[in-house]
Amino acid sequence: MLRFVVEQVPQIYCLEVESNSQEEEEVVQSRLLQPLECFLFGEDPQAGLEKLQQGSASSQLCGRVFKEGETVYSCRDCAIDPTCVLCMDCFQDSVHKGHRYKMHASSGGGFCDCGDLEAWKTGPCCSKHDPGAPTDECVLEPGLRERAQKLFQVLLRYATDLLVWEESYELAAELVKEDTYYCVLYNDEHHSYDHVIYTLQRSVQCDHSEAHTHTGRRAVKRGKLRSCQQAKDLIRHISLQPLRVEILHSAVMAHQSFAMRLGTWFQQIIGYSVGFRQVFCQVALEPSSEGDQPSLISRLMLHDSRLYKGARKFIHELIFCSLLMETEYKRRFAIEFTKHYKQLQKDYTLDDHERSISITALSVQIFTVPTLARQLIEEGNVIKVIVDTVMELLSEHLDANHRFHFQGYNSDKFFRIQVIFHDLRYILISKPSLWTEELRTQFLEGFRVFLGLLHCMQGMEEVKRQFGQHIEVEPEWEAGFSIQRQLRHILVMFQDWCSSDETVLLLSFRECHRALMRCNNQPFQSEATDYYMCKHILHVSPYKVSQEPVSIHLPISRALAGEENHTVHLSAPMGLGKLLCESCDFTWFAEHPLRCVVLAAQVSAEMWRRNGLSLVSQVYYYHDVKCRDEMYDKDVIMLQIAASKMDPNHFIMLILQRFELFDVFNGSLASKDQWNRLTEEMLYLLIIIVGERYVPGISHVTKEDVTMREVIHLLCIQPMAHSSLVKGLPENESHETGLETVIPKVATFKKPGVSGHGLYEVKKECLPEFNPFFFHYSKSQHSKAEDAQKKRRTQEGSDKALRPPVPPPFCPAFSSIVHLLCCDILIHILRRVLQRAVEDRATYWTEAMIQRSLHLIGQGLLEEKAQLGASTVEQVTFDFTIGSEHSKSVFHLLSKMTALPSLEAQKDMIKWTLQMFEMVKCLREKSSPAASMSIVPDKDKAERKRKAEAAKLHRQKIMAQMSAMQKNFIESHKMLYDNILPSSTSKLCVAVGPQRGSTPAEREVLTCILCQEEQEVQARSPAMVLTACVQRSTVLTQCRGKTLANNETMYPLFMPPDLAVGTHTGSCGHVMHATCWQKYFEAVQNTTRNRLHAELIIDLENGEYMCPLCKSLCNTVVPLIPLEPLTLNYENAELVGQLLTLPRWIQILSARIKGLKSVTQGPGKDSCYLLIFRRKYSDSIAEMLVVCATTVHRVGLQTGPNELCPAVPVMSWNTCAFTIQAIENLLQEEDKTLFEEGLCWTYFHLSPRRLAGLKAVVQFSATQRLKSSQAVIQKHFTDMLGALLPTMSSESTPSILEVDFFHLLVGLVLAIPALYQEEAVDLQPSAVSSAYNHLYILHLVTMAHVVQVLLSSTDDTAVFGGEEGQAERAAVELYATVSQCTGGLRSDVSGSSVADRVRRGVTPFLRCAALFFNCLTGVPPPEELSITSQGQMEALCSYLALPCDVFQLFQEHRGTVFPLLQRWCGHPAVTKALKGEMQTISYPRKRNRLIELPEDYSALLNQASHFQCPNSTDDERKHPTLCLFCGTILCSQSTCCHSQLDGEEVGACTAHAATCGAGVGMFLRIRECEMVLMASKTRGSTYPAPYLDDYGETDPQLGRGNPLHLCPERYRKLHQLWQQHCILEEIARSLEVVNVMFAFEWQML
Repeated sequence: MLRFVVEQVPQIYCLEVESNSQEEEEVVQSRLLQPLECFLFGEDPQAGLEKLQQGSASSQLCGRVFKEGETVYSCRDCAIDPTCVLCMDCFQDSVHKGHRYKMHASSGGGFCDCGDLEAWKTGPCCSKHDPGAPTDECVLEPGLRERAQKLFQVLLRYATDLLVWEESYELAAELVKEDTYYCVLYNDEHHSYDHVIYTLQRSVQCDHSEAHTHTGRRAVKRGKLRSCQQAKDLIRHISLQPLRVEILHSAVMAHQSFAMRLGTWFQQIIGYSVGFRQVFCQVALEPSSEGDQPSLISRLMLHDSRLYKGARKFIHELIFCSLLMETEYKRRFAIEFTKHYKQLQKDYTLDDHERSISITALSVQIFTVPTLARQLIEEGNVIKVIVDTVMELLSEHLDANHRFHFQGYNSDKFFRIQVIFHDLRYILISKPSLWTEELRTQFLEGFRVFLGLLHCMQGMEEVKRQFGQHIEVEPEWEAGFSIQRQLRHILVMFQDWCSSDETVLLLSFRECHRALMRCNNQPFQSEATDYYMCKHILHVSPYKVSQEPVSIHLPISRALAGEENHTVHLSAPMGLGKLLCESCDFTWFAEHPLRCVVLAAQVSAEMWRRNGLSLVSQVYYYHDVKCRDEMYDKDVIMLQIAASKMDPNHFIMLILQRFELFDVFNGSLASKDQWNRLTEEMLYLLIIIVGERYVPGISHVTKEDVTMREVIHLLCIQPMAHSSLVKGLPENESHETGLETVIPKVATFKKPGVSGHGLYEVKKECLPEFNPFFFHYSKSQHSKAEDAQKKRRTQEGSDKALRPPVPPPFCPAFSSIVHLLCCDILIHILRRVLQRAVEDRATYWTEAMIQRSLHLIGQGLLEEKAQLGASTVEQVTFDFTIGSEHSKSVFHLLSKMTALPSLEAQKDMIKWTLQMFEMVKCLREKSSPAASMSIVPDKDKAERKRKAEAAKLHRQKIMAQMSAMQKNFIESHKMLYDNILPSSTSKLCVAVGPQRGSTPAEREVLTCILCQEEQEVQARSPAMVLTACVQRSTVLTQCRGKTLANNETMYPLFMPPDLAVGTHTGSCGHVMHATCWQKYFEAVQNTTRNRLHAELIIDLENGEYMCPLCKSLCNTVVPLIPLEPLTLNYENAELVGQLLTLPRWIQILSARIKGLKSVTQGPGKDSCYLLIFRRKYSDSIAEMLVVCATTVHRVGLQTGPNELCPAVPVMSWNTCAFTIQAIENLLQEEDKTLFEEGLCWTYFHLSPRRLAGLKAVVQFSATQRLKSSQAVIQKHFTDMLGALLPTMSSESTPSILEVDFFHLLVGLVLAIPALYQEEAVDLQPSAVSSAYNHLYILHLVTMAHVVQVLLSSTDDTAVFGGEEGQAERAAVELYATVSQCTGGLRSDVSGSSVADRVRRGVTPFLRCAALFFNCLTGVPPPEELSITSQGQMEALCSYLALPCDVFQLFQEHRGTVFPLLQRWCGHPAVTKALKGEMQTISYPRKRNRLIELPEDYSALLNQASHFQCPNSTDDERKHPTLCLFCGTILCSQSTCCHSQLDGEEVGACTAHAATCGAGVGMFLRIRECEMVLMASKTRGSTYPAPYLDDYGETDPQLGRGNPLHLCPERYRKLHQLWQQHCILEEIARSLEVVNVMFAFEWQML
C-alpha cells in the first residue's frame, strides 16, 4: 500500500511550479483516494458507506472548529466557565438563547462545546445534539476494523514522516526519481504582509496582484539544486531580516502536498463513523515500536513550532475531530500533552506564529475539563509542571538575590511566557467538591512551587527616592505589573481551593507563613530602638521609606492576608494566633504592606517627583481596579489583621514612625508642606483601617454587599452607564462583576435618547451609605463625589455635613480594631490637629486635615453610640467620649472651631459632631437624647424654611410684574395687533399666472458671522454669501447600482426619471461677506496644509472648508440675490389673457425661436450681455455666481472646472430641482406639512437659516442665465421645449417616459427670459408676460406628466361600481384617448382608479412646483398647505393656478393637446415601454429607505457566519460588511476583493459605494458591530451602530458581548442622516474632533 502511494504521488503532484488545483484534485481522487477507500471498505466505497451508516449513530458532541473572527456564544447562567462556548447554529437551537448570554469573536483554534456534559450546568445540548439520540457506541465489523487500523497506521505514519521532514534530512533512495528541487519561501508573523509581497515580486518576477495569491508557503523556484540555491541567496539578500527559505526535493514537496490532502480525507473518513474515529485515536496514541520514538501524535506536537501554517491547521483540526471528541482518548491525549508541556511551551516562546495556530492553544480544551484537571493534578501534578515551566523560562531575569529584574527584557518573548499563566488559571477554574488524599498531596506540592514563584516576586524591582537631580533613565516597571495582573485571579483561585477543605487551608496557611519568614528581602539596616509618646513605648527598628529601598510587589504578604481571612471561618478555633507561635511579632506582618501604603502616600505628596513617571504609574496601578484587589486591598487587610492583634497605641505609633511624622506629633518641629500632606494621608489610612469593613471575614458581609457598596459609591460621583460601572468594578475569574444582581436594589435606570446611552442613578434610600473617604476613590473621584453630594444636599434644603456612614460590626476576631479610635495616641493626634486650627497657624494645618479628623471623631462617636444601643453602659468597653482628658478637650476645641471663618465649609460637619457628642453623653447618662438635641436642629430647620418661603414670594412677585407688563404692552399697541390679520389675509395666495399675488417688499438686513457687521442684501451692494455644500446624491434613485454613462460625454439637459444621480446643494444658512469668506478661506488653506492628515478631514484641492460657526463641511458659497418686488396690473392681465390663449402662446413662442435661429450672433454680443449684467449686479455678486456655478458643474459632472462649459447653467437648474425634490421627499416621508404656519415654511427640524439656503439656491439658479451666453441659454430652452412640443424636437430629444418633468419645469421657467434678450438692449419680459409664460409652461408640463403617469403605471386592478363624478368621467375620456393613441393600454380600468392613480402620481410634482414658485416669487401659500399634509390637492392646484381637477386641463386645451398626445404616445420609446422592452418608472416614485434590519443582532451574525467570499476559498478571517442602502454583503478589508476604480486599487466597500451611493456609503461591519460612513475614496469615519444592549449602550467590536437589539430611533436617525445629505458633514465633524495620528486607508475598506 505504501509503495503504491510512493509511486503514484510524484506522478500527480509538483510537476510544475504552478498547477491546476481542480484538475489535480480530480486525479488524486481517482488514482489515490478511491483505491484507498476500496481497500478500507473491502468493496465499493458507496455501498460500504451505506451499510456503515445504517448501524452508526451521530455524535452527541458538535465539535465545530472555529475560524478566526467567527462569532461564538457563552451562557453566563449555565456555562461552567467562560471558555465554554457554542457555535452560532447550536446556540440558535438551544435553551441558552433566552438566558443571559455573551457573544464575541473567536480568535480561532477552539471548538463548540455543545453536547459536553461537563461544560454546562443545564442545557448541555441543542436540539440537533440531543442526548436522547443513540449513544456514541459503534462496533465495526472485525474485518473492517482490522483494515481501518492497518490503513490508518500506514497513512498516519506516512503523513507524520513527511510533515516533520526537514531540509537536512536525507531522502530515501526509492523516492529519488529525478534531480529536481524546489526553493520554498515561508511566511511568518514577524515580517509584514507588504514585505513578503515585495520579496515575492523580486524573486519570482511576478506582478503585485499575482503575488497576493502566494502567501503562506510558496514554491518560488523549480529546477536544479544550484538554481534553487541561487534563488534562496537572492531572497536572503533582498531581506535585511531574512525570511525562512528552504530547498526541498520535488519528491518531498509532492509527498508533503499529498500528506496535507490526507488530512482532509482523514476528517472525512472519521466523520462517517464513531468506530473509525476510535480506531484513528488508538493509532495516533499508541506507543511507537521503536523505543526512542514517541507516539505519532506526540511527534506531530513536538514538531509543531517548525511546521508552516497550513500543516499546523491540518494537525489541529485532526486532533479536534478525533482525540478531543472521545472521552477516554481525550484523557490519554491530555496525559501526553502534559508530559511534553514544558518542551511545547519552550518551542512556543521561540515560535514566529501566533498562539491561535500553536499546539499550545489546545490547553484550553484540556485543562478546563473539571475531571481531567483533577486527574492531571493527581497523576501528573500539572500545577507543578506549569509553574516549573514559567520559572525555567523566567530564570534569565533573576538577579543575585533570586528576585526578578526585567530591565531590557524581550517584550514578544515575555508576552508568550505570560500566556502560560492562562493554563494555570484553566486548571484552577473549577474547585473540587470532594478531596482525595492524593489530590491534597499533589495540590499542596504545586502550591509550594507556586510560592517559590511568588518568592522571586517578593520585593522585586525596588525603588529608592532620588535626591538632587531627576532620574536619567526611567526604570522598567510594566513587566512586573503584567505578571501581577496575570496572577490576580490565580491567587484568588488558589485561596478558593484552599478554603474548600479545612486541612488544605491550614497546611497552605503554614506554607505561606513559612515562605514569608524565609524572605530576606528588604531587611532592616539598623537595630530596634525605643520610641516614646504619651507614656507609651514602641520597640521597633527604624526605617524611612523616603531614604531606603522599597518595593511595591509583595505577593506573599498579600497571599498570607487572603489565607488568614479564610481561617476566620474555620469550624475549629484556629485563627492566626493559634496557627503561629506565641512569640510571633505582628509588627513584621504589618511592616511591608505599611511601607507600600507610605510609598503611595509620599508619591501623592509629590516627594518622589525626581523618580519620574514610572513610579507614578506603579502607584496608579497599585490603586487601580485592575490590580487593587490583590495589592492595595490585601495590604489594608494585613494592616487590619495587625491592628486587631497589636496594642492600639503601638500600632498607631508604628504608623506615625513609618509616615515619618513621629517627631511632628511628639515635638515642635517647624512645619513643612509635605508634612501636612503626609498627615492627611496618615489620617486617611486610619479612617480606612477602622471604617473599611466590607470584606467577608472582616465583618459579616457577603460578596453581594461588597458589590452593592462599590456601586453606590460609583453612582455618588455621577450617574453612570452600565459599561462605566462594569469598568469600575473588579472582575472575578469568570469575568463577572456581580453588577446585574445588585443594580436594581441600589439604582434606577434612565433610558437613552436618540444619542448617548442609558444611565443609572443611585436611589435616595442608599445615599446614607455614602462615605466621602471611600478607600477605592481616586483623588479626582473623591472631589467629584464630595461636590456632587454637597450640591444634592443643598438642593434638598439639608446641611452640607457629609457624615460617616454607620459601618457593619467587625467579626469577633477583628473587634479590637475599633479601640484605635479611643486610644491615647489617636486622641493626642486629633487634639494636635484641632489645636493648630483653633490657633489659626495657617502653615501647620489644612482644611483636608480637619475634614479627616472630623470624620475620625464621627467614626468614634458612631461606634460608641452603636455599642451603647446594643449593650448596657457597664458592658461597653469603648469610651471615646469619657476615656481621657484629651478626649474632653477635643469637644472644647470643636466648640471653638464653630466661630472660625476659615472653616466655614466644615461648619455643618462640626455642628453634627457636637450634636453626636451630646447624643452619646445622653445615652451614657440614660436621658432622652431627643430633648436636648431638638433645640439646635429646630432652629436651623426654621431658618431654612423661612428663607425658602421668602424666595418663593420673591419669585411670585417678579412673575406678577412680568404679566402686568405684557398686558400693558398689548393694550398700548392694540392697533398694531388689529392691523396684522387683515393685511395678511388680503394677499392673493396664487404663485403662477395672471392672478399671481404680489411679492412682499421687505428689507433683508443680515449680519456677517466673521466681522459681525450688518448689511442689507441689495443687487448693487458687495456680495453676501451663504456657506454651502454641493454633493452628488443617489437618495432619490429608482435604479440603485446602475452604472452611469461616461460623465465627460454626458449632456445633462434632460434628467432621467429614475433620478439615478442628482446634484444636491445644501446650506447651514450662515452668512458672510464675500470678502470675509475669501480671507477666511485663504487662511484655512494656509493653516490646514501644515496639519497632520488634513486631507482626511477636508479636501483643499476641491475647495472644501468648515463653516466658521457650526463647523459644517462646505465646498462653495451661494450669493444672496435680493427678490425683486413685482406687482401685476390685474385688469391688463385679464385683457391679455383673453387674447393670449395657449395655442396663441405656443405660436408666438415658436415664431420667436425661429427668429432667434435666423439671427447670427455678432462677435461682441456676449460682452454686451455682460455689461447689462454688471449694470444690474455688483462685480462681487458676479464673481460669487461664477464660484458657485463652477463648483456645481465640477462636482455634479465630476469634471474639471470650466465656467465656459454650456452645461454650467443646466447644472445650476438641475441642482435647484434636485434639492427641492429631496426636500419634498423628506417632508412627505415624515408626514410634515409643505409649509409651516405663519407663512414660513420649513422641513424637518431645520432652522430658518437652512430655509434661507434653499431660497438662495433658487435665486442663484434664476440669475445664472444672465451670467452665461444668451445664445447657449436660448439653445437649451429650445431643446428642452422640444420634449413638450414635438414640432421643435430633434432626433436626440427623449420621449416623455425618459424625462423628469420637474427638472424640465425648472429649466424652462428659468431659461425662458433669455428669449427676450436683444443685442445691447436689456429687455426683460413684463410682469404679465412672465405670469403667462409660467402659467402655460406649468400647464404643458403638468399635462405631459399626467400622460407620463398613465403610460408608466399599467398594473392597476380594475375597480368597478360606485358613483363616478365629473373628474372620473374626464379621467376615463383621457384614458381612452391615450389608449387610442398607443393601442397598448388595458381597457378594463374604471374612471375612479385612473383618477386616483393620476392624483397620487402627480402630487409629488405639484408639491415640488409649489416649493419652487414660492422661493422664486415669494408669494405666500394658502393656509391649507400649512395645516395638514393630507388632502392638499385642491390647495396645491389653487396656489399653482391649476384647475382643481387636472383632467380639466385636457378639456380646456382639447384642440392643442390632442396633436401633442399623438406625438407623445407615438414615440418609439413609448411603444417599447408598453411592450415591456424598456423599464419604466412608476409614479409616485417609491421612497428609498435604509434596508430592514433584524431586531436581534444575533440574526445578523448568523447571516455573516454563512457569508462566503465570492473571490476566495481560503478560511482566513473575513470582514462581512453590510451596505445599508441596498443590503449587499461585501468582503471588506480583504485583498481577495480588491478592484480597480479610476485606475486605483480600492477595496470592496469603496468600489460598491461608487456605484450604489455616488461615492457615499453607509456600511455595517457585522462582526465588529460598527458603522462605517464613507464619502469618497480617501475619507470615512466610524459611527455607532443602531444596536443597543439592555443597558442602552452600543458595543463596538463586541467588546462586552451583551445581547444587542435594534433601536428604531437610532436607525431612524441614520436614515435621516442619509436623506438630509449629512453623511459628508458627519464624517468631517468626527474627524475634526478625533486627533488623527495615523491615517487609515479608507480606499482599502
